[in-house]
Amino acid sequence: MGTRMALVGVVSALFAAMLAYKLLHAGGLEQTALFYVGVPAIIAITVVLVAKPRSALGLVMAVITVGLALSGPLLGEGIVCLVFAAPLFYLVGAIFGAFTDYLRAEGPKGPQMLAAPLLLLAVIEGSGEVTSLPREEVVSASAAATGDVAAALAAPPRFAPYASTLLRLGFPRPLSASGTGLAVGATREIVFTPRRSLGIGARPEPRSMTLRVKESGHGRVVFEVVRDTTLARWLDLREAAFTWTGGRLTVALGYRRTFDPSWYFGPIQRYAATEAAGYLAATFAGAR
Repeated sequence: MGTRMALVGVVSALFAAMLAYKLLHAGGLEQTALFYVGVPAIIAITVVLVAKPRSALGLVMAVITVGLALSGPLLGEGIVCLVFAAPLFYLVGAIFGAFTDYLRAEGPKGPQMLAAPLLLLAVIEGSGEVTSLPREEVVSASAAATGDVAAALAAPPRFAPYASTLLRLGFPRPLSASGTGLAVGATREIVFTPRRSLGIGARPEPRSMTLRVKESGHGRVVFEVVRDTTLARWLDLREAAFTWTGGRLTVALGYRRTFDPSWYFGPIQRYAATEAAGYLAATFAGAR
């Protein structure tokens, strides 16, 4: 009976998670904490209520693992999304599972009941403007300028493979660029590696980005993003500013964080964007 109920609990939890995903996706909330905190919470609650396992923590972790394994083929998610979502799913599931096991052993107590409102605050972040924390971010990185930076920026660049371990996990890499000049209004069309999702029968999707020179002066050029099919699923890149003086090139990337919760995705996106700025600085400073 226990094994049968555990199986029912697993199936029920996965069905509930799939339904939640469909509803949140339809409402444009699949990048909010309602998804990244709410879905693993739904899995944990469903498992506990339906299966009533001897160890809630163990079964919740197992169901989340199965759910993550199926999300690629069934939902068409890419490897990068799964790599970054998995720790958060496991964290939320572990908190619920361990908390349930603790309550069973010790019984409910007043202070422990504070977990409910705290969970509510964690889940609703990003679901609306009122519940959203500041999203605008600017990161920068520098490299020693060993060549003519202005000439390098004015010509189509030659992109090298990523040196960053994080970016090599599956982030899109620039392959080629067209367009020249640094006059205001000059454009660049950059082609990136195609997106390859884990969906069954999914075909590679082409990705590119169009930039336009927004500001140009002595020792400084700013490109604004006018079209992006490359990073739009990950963050909203707004502009890239190149400033060179004293033998160093500094690249500053301005973007808008699009994922919640901010305490989790904020540092990840900040670090990834900083690594990307370092890659661009090394590329145009002649360090590659």
